[in-house]
Amino acid sequence: MPRVYLSIGSNIARERNLRSAMTALRREFGVLTVSPVYESRAVGFEGADFYNLVIGFDTDLPVDEVNAVLRGIEDAHGRFRGSDKFSSRTLDLDVLLYGELIDHTPPRDIPRGEIRRHAFVLKPLSDIAGSLRHPETGETFSEMWRRRADQMPKLTPVALAL
Repeated sequence: MPRVYLSIGSNIARERNLRSAMTALRREFGVLTVSPVYESRAVGFEGADFYNLVIGFDTDLPVDEVNAVLRGIEDAHGRFRGSDKFSSRTLDLDVLLYGELIDHTPPRDIPRGEIRRHAFVLKPLSDIAGSLRHPETGETFSEMWRRRADQMPKLTPVALAL
């Protein structure tokens, strides 16, 4: 059964949407490993700051079915899918890792490239899966964070129990 890691973000009614999303994710996937929540600036557009975190869970669902469940949860939270990739979001759920799967065939991007590019993904992933190795680079996520932390935007921890 593969271990799946998801990034979760919201910059519209952040606390309410994250709490509701966590309820839906627990209902769908059971026990979740949950990172701390971080506040970060919007990337690629001017908008309200995001709350971000990473969760992990085990599932026997194929990756496409996991993605379908995630799209349903996003849609239930009023997620608008317009042509502008960079915009405010009620809820953004992305598969970062699906076991050891490596698949960059669109629309998939696993392991997700954002792991290496964005502090709001890498830091919470390193918090809950620091000793896990990136399937392509072989580096642990803790090593990746230590090496990149000084070059990445500042994250602010948020006291939000989910």
